[in-house]
Amino acid sequence: MVLAEFSMFPTDKGESVSAYVSQVINEIDKSGLNYKLTPMGTVLEGSWDEVMGLITRCFKILEPQANRIYSTIKIDYRKTDKSRMSSKIEKIESILNKEIKK
Repeated sequence: MVLAEFSMFPTDKGESVSAYVSQVINEIDKSGLNYKLTPMGTVLEGSWDEVMGLITRCFKILEPQANRIYSTIKIDYRKTDKSRMSSKIEKIESILNKEIKK
């Protein structure tokens, strides 16, 4: 199972790129993969092929619209079929014995 945090946006479209980012988020939402949108990126969860395929599709959406695209990708792979998106946070909360901001 892969957890990947990524962001992707064109750098040649001015100060606000939300119109482009919304296209990427729409593709993520349609994918059916488990995801969490944050102010600075999106966390995806799935198999390697599913996650990397989705990131590639997001790139292909922006590619015809932009001359320059910036992306960051962080990947955590672990041999398991269990979801870790919530369990990683729950583990920290159990160690701290309190809820943390989500």
